[in-house]
Amino acid sequence: MLQLKIKSQLIFVITLTITNFISAQTSKEKSYNLIAKGAVLTKLSDQFSFTEGPASDKKGNIYFTDQPNNRIMKWSVNGELSVFMENAGRANGLYFDHAGNLLACADEKNELWKIDKNKNYTVVLNNFEGKRLNGPNDLWVDPKGGIYFTDPFYQRDYWKHTSKEIEKECVYYLSPDKSKIINVGDDLVKPNGIIGTSDGKTLYVADIGANKTYSYTIESNGSLSKKTLFTESGSDGMTIDKSGNIYLCGKGVTVFNPQGEKIAHIDVPEPWTANICFGGKKFKTLFITASKSVYTIEMSVRGMK
Repeated sequence: MLQLKIKSQLIFVITLTITNFISAQTSKEKSYNLIAKGAVLTKLSDQFSFTEGPASDKKGNIYFTDQPNNRIMKWSVNGELSVFMENAGRANGLYFDHAGNLLACADEKNELWKIDKNKNYTVVLNNFEGKRLNGPNDLWVDPKGGIYFTDPFYQRDYWKHTSKEIEKECVYYLSPDKSKIINVGDDLVKPNGIIGTSDGKTLYVADIGANKTYSYTIESNGSLSKKTLFTESGSDGMTIDKSGNIYLCGKGVTVFNPQGEKIAHIDVPEPWTANICFGGKKFKTLFITASKSVYTIEMSVRGMK
């Protein structure tokens, strides 16, 4: 009887070991499938002070910020790196609108900017209900042209003020015609990264202060509902691919499938990975801003546009 019991336990342990091995291999296989065969992480440049806010135009060119140096850089699909704009309002997060204008979280004066192709800028927004914004950080444009943006408070050494006019650090939605702004998320600690799905139905917001990321259902008027914990991990910037996988930043890049399961991690040899987006001619180049550097890696999946 004892011998039979030991034998049964042995079979269970062997079965469990094999199951775990297969599970690990399957997980590993999923991870490798995201990255193009033979692709390696490539450093494009390390000549910056702190890189942030990568955004892709319709051709796949990437624009990103060198925030402490107050400039926006451009990496072309031909591999050329150049300065796009100086005196860029201390721009942080960037995103292109449907007309091809570059939107910028210009937190020098706590504003949202619209920058045209000639580098002329317009202040789109600088307050909520008459109170100065805390510091727009990251943004996403929905299919209708409305703008979702996060507004955490990070004290800047170039500010004259040292306190908030808006106590809570929130997520806002600016209507497509820019006539109405609504507070769509006021129960987060410090919202930061933000991205939505191309069908305009789901929004993801990273609460870096609580080390959590949430998903929301986007309602027809731009408001958010059905707040759901996506993963017990926060993020600085974030992006999404065509399969609906979510890419979170911080210590390298961590990828989660639409169910919130971790499926991949890309190590980046820098103290902090701030932001990320897809670009390049086929929108399969993952562009990573990390501390003083920028990196790329070729993927097997396209970015969602």
